[in-house]
Amino acid sequence: MVTILALAAAALYGTADFLGGVASRRASVFAVLALTVPAGAVVMVLVALLGSALGAPAATGSWSAAGWAAASGVCGAAGLVAFYAGFASAPISVVAPVAALVSAVLPVGVAIAGGERPGPTVIAGGLVCLVAIILVSAQPADHAASGRLRAVGYGAAAGVGFGLFFIFLKYAGQSGVLWPVAISRSAGTVVAFGIVLATRTRVRFGRGGITGIALISGAIDAAANVCYVLATRAGLFGLAVVITSLYPGITVLLARVLLGERMRWLQRTGLMLAAVGVVLVTV
Repeated sequence: MVTILALAAAALYGTADFLGGVASRRASVFAVLALTVPAGAVVMVLVALLGSALGAPAATGSWSAAGWAAASGVCGAAGLVAFYAGFASAPISVVAPVAALVSAVLPVGVAIAGGERPGPTVIAGGLVCLVAIILVSAQPADHAASGRLRAVGYGAAAGVGFGLFFIFLKYAGQSGVLWPVAISRSAGTVVAFGIVLATRTRVRFGRGGITGIALISGAIDAAANVCYVLATRAGLFGLAVVITSLYPGITVLLARVLLGERMRWLQRTGLMLAAVGVVLVTV
């Protein structure tokens, strides 16, 4: 079950990132962020209220869960800021794979430190998936070599933000699912609005279909959060994180199918390794 839920989370995260990327081609990244994050928050608050009204057993959480959830939202938003800042001023070919690797390795380290001991096959599959994450995130270099050290810094900062998001949301989800995700998205919304105000970004609604795309992206991303939390509750935390972190592969596939973008041989290899890794962790 953990594999199915984590794969669902990866598919949803990848789809949300794809839609967010499409929207970012028509408007400022920060403007898109100011639409996608609140959209997910609104959707999750409504779903959490409905779940509470229906008496869903996993709808609510404790006060400590609320704290972890808020921290996850702040870290996730901070990770996005570092990620996009790295894309704007450093080689994407370095920022993306470094961020992907750090965001997966950090939670796995926490899981191992917490006593998780997966079997040899699962470990092998996890390592294969880690390599796949790096390969599918690789992009052509478009900056001079002098900027690579800066790119590593941005990538590591983004990866730490994303990794802490995964860790904190997992802790928040131990006593609930819907409200922790709703609180996480709400905390992220505060950060997103703060960034928009600090950068004096103008958010224009209805321009080129950006509003609809961004709102759908935010809603899908919120659904991915729910699947991820459920995955961490269904099995090994480290396994759930590694499989969920395969989401860049979905983004690459959608860009190839829907936009006709060229898929590099590294990315094709990464997708094949991802399939092998998933098979290994499920046998």
